[in-house]
Amino acid sequence: MNKKRKICVVTGTRAEYGQLSWLMKEIKKDKNLELQVIATGMHLSHEFGLTYKEIEKDGFKINKKIEMVLSADTPSSIVKSTGLGMIGFGDALRDLNPDIMVLLGDRYEMLAAAYSATISRIPIAHFHGGEVTLGAIDEPTRHAITKMSHFHFVSHKKYKKRIIQLGENKKSIYLVGGLGVEYIRRTKLIKKSTLEKNIKYNFSGKNILVTFHPVTLERNTASKQFRNLLYALDKLPNTKVIFTMPNSDSDGRIIQKLITNYVKKNKFKSTFFTSLGQKRYLSCLKFVDAVVGNSSSGILEAPSFKIATVNIGDRQKNRIQAKTIINCKPEKNEILKALKKVYSKKFRKSILKSKNPYRLNNNIFPSKVAVKIFKKVNLNNVLKKSFNDS
Repeated sequence: MNKKRKICVVTGTRAEYGQLSWLMKEIKKDKNLELQVIATGMHLSHEFGLTYKEIEKDGFKINKKIEMVLSADTPSSIVKSTGLGMIGFGDALRDLNPDIMVLLGDRYEMLAAAYSATISRIPIAHFHGGEVTLGAIDEPTRHAITKMSHFHFVSHKKYKKRIIQLGENKKSIYLVGGLGVEYIRRTKLIKKSTLEKNIKYNFSGKNILVTFHPVTLERNTASKQFRNLLYALDKLPNTKVIFTMPNSDSDGRIIQKLITNYVKKNKFKSTFFTSLGQKRYLSCLKFVDAVVGNSSSGILEAPSFKIATVNIGDRQKNRIQAKTIINCKPEKNEILKALKKVYSKKFRKSILKSKNPYRLNNNIFPSKVAVKIFKKVNLNNVLKKSFNDS
């Protein structure tokens, strides 16, 4: 009898888990694979909603919990958090001894996991590598994880080319599309009346969903940029706003405080959530007019709903975009101009036939492709990678 391969999935944020959930289901139900789950980062923080409970609620066993988020959000604290993560991953990987570790994206939690796995001689499967986000520390982090990874599952052909440019072997790169798109395609989202009761919000009239994170490669811009956004929102007549809180990045708490104070003064037209979770968040996208801010969800997932995205500033700059995206500078009048475009008849008509570039075709689900690879790939000598100069 063949021994089951142990596939260890690491997740540190609410959005990340949502994108990984179908992959986790596919691994769990496969008789040749054993799912291991490590929850870390914001999942274990009271401040960010203790979202590890969502993982357990969905029927997954969490094998290890690694606490690494400090109560501050300075660059120094993020560095210390990364170090704490490596200490925790060192112990967890020794105990779990997985055959393959699965990582998504580009955050510092994943960097700690990747380097720990590299030292522990554990092959890494990386999703959403090769992408570009000019304004975020995530940019170099993502490429560093790519160089430590052995199997690359990419969302677009241009990102595949970029990973080849980084010296990775073409045979180790699999073009599968976006994990978030798979979630949208395979998940029954919440109907309007049920969602309204669940989040205590009425979607009548005009509605906007705002997710804004600090631009981590800029110094001290979070407050000014977010205040500019609030100014522009106040200029929109008869428009309600749903805010979701930012991630645990440098200066994230500045934005949290501004959101809390704004909603306190504008209860009649706004609300906020520490964490909606993937299903409620994407269900909201069915009923809002636009996603506003600088989150990757506005680039990767929102186009599937044929709604507008107002993408502010440089945080997502140079990602491949659908025609539903309106880019603007983080300045008052520029943001207001973009918000007004959202409601122009010409623009709204133009996006009805738009396509999400992260959806490849009807026959490809990233999680199913990955599971096939996990089962059949030869792991002998996989750790010794040659730099591909071609």
